[in-house]
Amino acid sequence: MASGTAEILRLLMKERRIRGAVSLGGGGGTNVASKAMQSLPIGFPKLIVSTVASGNVRPYVQETDLTLMYSVLDVAGLNRITRAVLNNAASAIAGMASQVSVGADEPTRAPSVALTAFGVTSKGATAARRRLEEHGFEVLVFHATGSGGLSLEKLLRAGFFSGVFDLTTTELADDLVGGVMSAGPDRLTAAAEVGVPQVVSLGALDMVNLGPLADVAPEFRARRLIRHNDMMTLMRTTAAENSELGSRMAAKLNVSTGPAAIFIPLKGVSSVAIAGEPFFDPEADQALFAAIRNGLGPNVKLVERDVDINNTDFVIEAADELAAMIARLPNLEEIEHDYEKK
Repeated sequence: MASGTAEILRLLMKERRIRGAVSLGGGGGTNVASKAMQSLPIGFPKLIVSTVASGNVRPYVQETDLTLMYSVLDVAGLNRITRAVLNNAASAIAGMASQVSVGADEPTRAPSVALTAFGVTSKGATAARRRLEEHGFEVLVFHATGSGGLSLEKLLRAGFFSGVFDLTTTELADDLVGGVMSAGPDRLTAAAEVGVPQVVSLGALDMVNLGPLADVAPEFRARRLIRHNDMMTLMRTTAAENSELGSRMAAKLNVSTGPAAIFIPLKGVSSVAIAGEPFFDPEADQALFAAIRNGLGPNVKLVERDVDINNTDFVIEAADELAAMIARLPNLEEIEHDYEKK
């Protein structure tokens, strides 16, 4: 049912007969509608009014820009509450749809590159973004919170980007250890598979993201922890975990079908992993670096610098490397497809 609905929606969209999609219902209806709407491109208005929109909504949203609105009451009749909610929903989808340009040619845009960031790598990410913009790229920044990594991998496979500066690969640590911000085992695989130029670094691999401090599992209580906020606790990765992470990263990069490079910041992979900060652990870092050196194949360029990951010169050099990779491609248009028209 969902696949049939999705096919109809895509057909109507391609024929420019609709400017948006809206649905309302309970768990079953939300499941069907969300699967259909997930097939629509980013930027196309999609809204679901749902009784389950106040719970775990990740299965419904996935890596899309789907908008969910909590219905407050069961969608089983009209009353003063449901009328207000549905009126807001109608106004919301109408407002979004009014901004969709139907029939107009898309303006020429700069080639797009992806960049990954996190709070503890934000200084470096900001400098990298500015440098890439100086090279003439449109830079799309993904927050490495699990869903951000999933969105990145999906858009890379869809041909949305000319290149990726994967500065912040912390989601790999959550996948390995069991953190709350895992992007799954396929993180750091899309660019390699489709041949998109990639420059990769080790941002925030010093940490695993756990939930509230009170909910940290007993086996982790003796580990080095930072209470980030009421809902998030950071846990320092160990030398053994970092060794495994380095091996996994090397293996994923070795199968790259396009140009690839990895940049190693020898003095710290996050702002809290440098000398004097709570996650400073040279032994753990060296295990990560050694595993990458030992596992990396000759097709992946290795760059090591005696600075931390937020060093401006470090990220600018990496951004310049990505720009050079893209410039060497025979035909940029063959790499970056028109995602919006798919």
